[in-house]
Amino acid sequence: MPLQPHPSADVSVVVIGYNDAAHIADAVRSALAQGPSVSEVVAVDDCSTDGTSELLDRLAAAEPRVRVIRREENSGGCGTPRNTGIDAVTTSYVMFLDSDDVLPPGAVDALLGAAREERAEVVSGLCVRRELPSGREVPWQGKLYAEGAVLAHPAHLPRLVHDTLCVNKLYRTDFLREHAIRFPEGRFPYEDFVFTARVLAAGPRMALVPDQVYVWNVRRSAGQLSISLDRSDIENWHARTEASRSAYDILLNAGQKKLARAARAKFLDHELRMYARELGLRDAEYRRAWWDHTREYLGEYDAADWAVNPTASGRLLGRVILASPEPRDLARLKELAARPSRLCPPYARDKDGAPVWADDLPQISLEPYLVRPVHVLPLPVDAELRPHAGTSLLRLRLHDLYGRVASAGPEALEVEWRHREGGRTLQHAAVPLTPSEDGTWSAETAVELAGLGAGTWDLRLRVRFTDGASREVTAHAHSGSGLLRRRVVPSVRHGVLLVQPYATHSGALALRLAAGLSGVTSVLRGRLRRLLHRAASR
Repeated sequence: MPLQPHPSADVSVVVIGYNDAAHIADAVRSALAQGPSVSEVVAVDDCSTDGTSELLDRLAAAEPRVRVIRREENSGGCGTPRNTGIDAVTTSYVMFLDSDDVLPPGAVDALLGAAREERAEVVSGLCVRRELPSGREVPWQGKLYAEGAVLAHPAHLPRLVHDTLCVNKLYRTDFLREHAIRFPEGRFPYEDFVFTARVLAAGPRMALVPDQVYVWNVRRSAGQLSISLDRSDIENWHARTEASRSAYDILLNAGQKKLARAARAKFLDHELRMYARELGLRDAEYRRAWWDHTREYLGEYDAADWAVNPTASGRLLGRVILASPEPRDLARLKELAARPSRLCPPYARDKDGAPVWADDLPQISLEPYLVRPVHVLPLPVDAELRPHAGTSLLRLRLHDLYGRVASAGPEALEVEWRHREGGRTLQHAAVPLTPSEDGTWSAETAVELAGLGAGTWDLRLRVRFTDGASREVTAHAHSGSGLLRRRVVPSVRHGVLLVQPYATHSGALALRLAAGLSGVTSVLRGRLRRLLHRAASR
């Protein structure tokens, strides 16, 4: 006798996978664990060859809610198997789950409850990126989900275009089918950009819930990086710009001008800044190809795209690239692309004394910075850490920005170290700023390395001004005189500390610490293994 659905069962979870036998069972079980609201788990195997298919068959044999669909040939992407799932589901609502991710407890009930109560065609909730193996969780677009909301139309909240994920959402199945909303077929990286644009273009009634509804597992040490993490090939950038262009066209052609404009702004603020931060890691051939392609893409923007919020870092970054036929100022652009941004010297002026990007690029005006509130300016701070046995010294230098910092009266720097994996903060201090003859302000503070302990620590600063205003900043890692060199430092508490100050992709100062002889030995062994691996691969 077939299993009768639970009265509240109304959701299908489409799980897609290809050669992921190591993780797909956890994904399927997390969907089943949502309880009676899940009527079926449709597992679409994209022609795996590693035992994934057989594993799914065993899960289906043990659990009547699991239905396996095996594709006869691999599609090369994520869109086609998700479309297969859309066609197969039999319930009122559907959501998507990737084979290497999981649904947290209560996710489906939170989404389904909002869909029913608010008569919403799409319900979206908070996704967290879980860094593995550390387990550190970082909210994705957390500000969107700080509190619940109901939107009669997506255009009422243009920032929705920033959440391009398809997996942290519940969709009314008939809504997708009535509007023929599907994913791009075949190998189309960033297919969720296009799918999400098609959803927003259809103008659904939406609900946002503050609940955590999806765990995106980020495995940076995996043998095969995910598309969003593997950005070392120029084709990845081509795919990203093409997906962004498609999303814009979809929204514009649907008459959603406000959302289309927001999508272009999102590209500048997110995609452009992310890839620009990493340009220094690439070779000259990649940088030239990236620069040429980016200039071609940004040439499609119109005057209105550049006019809104001209001091936004992504817009300034894009204007410099558009105005420059050759790659230039990469170190300075990397700092500008940081979060929060740092606009580092030199601070050039044109022949009339107006602030500009550079003497040879006077058409890039920086005059809007003269009227922006100081607490939103991209203030640059240099930092150098000098490790010593006992107490180490952190030296900081704040630069002026066309007189704006001086006029606001910088008073102090609040200093904290934030543990990257655990999120905890230690060694808070408010350090007075002292003006220097060169027009900068300096500060020094002690750092008890033994008190921090093992792990990776990010330096976080806040500039405090005399009028009570403040600005959160990060600090540029000063690399002179071997300051970013690994050192072994004696420690009363740990016996020995291995200290590695370093610059992040965006140039900010961070610190790695290994404590005790075992910790130091483990780091050195890892370093030796990597060196041997590089030598063997040559």
